[in-house]
Formats: sequence, C-alpha cells, structure tokens
Amino acid sequence: MTAWISVIGISDKGLDGLAVDRANLIENADVLVGGERHLDLSSNHAGLRIDWSEGLGQAFDKIEMHKGKQVVVLASGDPLHFGIGAKLVKRFGAEVLRFFPSPGAFSLAAARVGWSIPDVQCLTVHGRPLEAVNLHLYPDAKMLLLSWDGRTPQALATLLVSKGFGDSRITVLEHMEGDKEKRFDGIASNWSPDQSADLNTIALECIAGPDAVFWPRLAGLPEAAYIHDGKITKREVRAATLAALAPMPSETLWDVGAGSGAVGIEWMRSDVSLRTIAFEIDETKQSVIQTNAKNLGVPGLKVVVGDFMEKHAAVTTKPDAIFVGGGVSKREVLETCWDHLNRGGRLVANGVTVEAHRTLMDFQSRHGGEMVRISVARSGPVGPMTAMRPLMDVLQLKAHKT
Repeated sequence: MTAWISVIGISDKGLDGLAVDRANLIENADVLVGGERHLDLSSNHAGLRIDWSEGLGQAFDKIEMHKGKQVVVLASGDPLHFGIGAKLVKRFGAEVLRFFPSPGAFSLAAARVGWSIPDVQCLTVHGRPLEAVNLHLYPDAKMLLLSWDGRTPQALATLLVSKGFGDSRITVLEHMEGDKEKRFDGIASNWSPDQSADLNTIALECIAGPDAVFWPRLAGLPEAAYIHDGKITKREVRAATLAALAPMPSETLWDVGAGSGAVGIEWMRSDVSLRTIAFEIDETKQSVIQTNAKNLGVPGLKVVVGDFMEKHAAVTTKPDAIFVGGGVSKREVLETCWDHLNRGGRLVANGVTVEAHRTLMDFQSRHGGEMVRISVARSGPVGPMTAMRPLMDVLQLKAHKT
C-alpha cells in the first residue's frame, strides 16, 4: 500500500531547520495537520488545514476523508517518542505512514547536560500525572522529563522535597535549538523560578536525603509502604502472589476485592506498560487505593467502586490475569472472573477462611489449577526473649486458562 501520510518532526528552529526534501513535502501537501503552534509556522500554505482543537478522534476522522491525498502531519522532534506517531500508527497502520524525525527533546536535553540516554529514565508528564515520577525515585537516579507546562518544574521540586529528595539537582531547558533557548539550574529545596516557558524539558539528578522515601521495584513491599487498615495481603504472601500472577509487559490485571490496592500496585510497578483495574466494594477505600497508587508511582491505576458482580460488565478491557483477594468464598465471583479471563491468562485467588477454602477446592475440581498453602511466621518479643509468631495460613489457587 502506498504511503500517503508523512509525519515530519520539527525542532524549535521551525521550518528553517528542515532539510529541503521535508520542506518540499510541507509546501506541496494537499492537507496539513498539526497543533496551532506548528500550523502557524506554515501560515502561507494554501491547502486544507486540520488542527487538534476538537480532539484527536475528530482530527483522525477528517484525515481519513482525504485518504490517497498527500497529507502531512507536523509534530515535535521525534514523533515516535511520546509523540503523535504511535496513535497515528494505531489508527491508520504503519504501511501508509512515513516518518521524518528531528532530534527529540530527550536527545537534545541529554546533549546539553552530557548524559548517555541508555543510562537515563525518559518520562513524560505532558498530560499525565506528575506522581509517575515516584516510581523512578532512588538515590543517584537520572531522569529526563517532558513537562506539561511552565509550572511543572516548580511542581516537581515540591514533590521531590516531600519525598526527602530536596538536594536533587534540576536543570530546565527551554526552547532548545530555538532563538529563545534558555537554561536554568538549581536545587529542588530552593528552586526559585516560579514559572518557566511552557515548552521545556527537565533534567533531574536525584540526591537522597536522610529521610528520603523510595522503594524497590520487586514485589513484596513492606506494609509500611501503604496506607491500610490492617486488612492487607502481607508482604510474604504478596510476593508469592505476584510470582503466581507472572506479569508480562503490556498485560492488564483485574484486582478483585482490592482493599488497599497493594497487589495491583505492585503488578504495575514491575513494568511501566502494565495496567490494573481494581474492583473494591467499599467506597471509602477508593481514595486509599488512589493515594497508595500515586505515592508508589502508578497513578494510572483505575478503581471501579461497587459490587464486582454488578460492575464488571461495564469494563471493556478484558484481563490477562486476575487476582481475587476479596469475595473468594463466593463461587459466582470466581466463575465470573474465569469467564472473562483472556485465553492464556492466569487466575490467582487467596483464601484464609474455611468457607474460602471450600470454594477454591470446588473451583479446582472443575477447572484445574495448582493449590499452595502459604504459612508465614514473623519474629516478635516474648518478654525479654524473641519467638516466631505465625500469621494466618493462606490457601492459594493458581489456574491457567488454556
């Protein structure tokens, strides 16, 4: 199939920074697509112009109407690195697209501060929660961040101070490669520029103070990492549960009876491409789950409040894995989860009561799977001595839907 959409990345130099062949594509385009800032660069273009003001969906529908014509989409830097490129590929298919990237903000920023990109975490908080940074906070970490607007650097500095990383070094790079390029360097705890240019990229070098809060990415975080009411899957059992769920990149988990959200949160922390939909019947726990998710760097976790049996049908994203922590004693919950699980998916359920054990064994007799009994004891004082205090045993079911 002939490519009819050209996607051209533009730096802050504007059209003057483009090679002749790319400038010619823009000049001869039947349809020019882009944001207001990019379209203003080619104000003399005589063809049809489509912007993003009514949303990507409507803009893509308009592009579709001109199939076969020469359509040029103007984008920033590298369109396939947190840019419009991936959405265009998903909608139109790679075979009709040609990409002409310019050096992206990450490459330019790394060049300004002398960092090797493979050694740096590249993130965007453009249109995304700033709390995603929390996932990547650890001593000596380096990050490059695409800002949402001119207020992002100050918001980032405030977040770092709240996490005990107030000594971290921040560099704000505005309008890189343009006539208005500027650089600001400072420390999070006394960051002074109240407002930066909206077009800015941040280089962050994390320096942990004595009270810094950060956690490993592996499953089994201590209960102290969460806000909870005591009814939380204990860290030893949680680690075994995540191992049984076996997350793979880009998969979706349903966390049924989420409680504090710990299992779903640690599922997402293991890889940035993973997603969790948490079902919780107790409305008061919604804010707890969301706060825990933000604190631990996975603010994209979605919470569905209400009875799972009433709410699950409205969720269109089907799961690759399901964890049932609440409602295990109800046979209909497990059966509904099994019905909705994608083929090749894993269902893991933990039970501590006799009633839950009966339900799990009944489920195994019909659908198969493995049963594991998890016994944990923790040390604690007994007078002047120390003894091992057992926690409640957990019967864990893992079933694979082939």
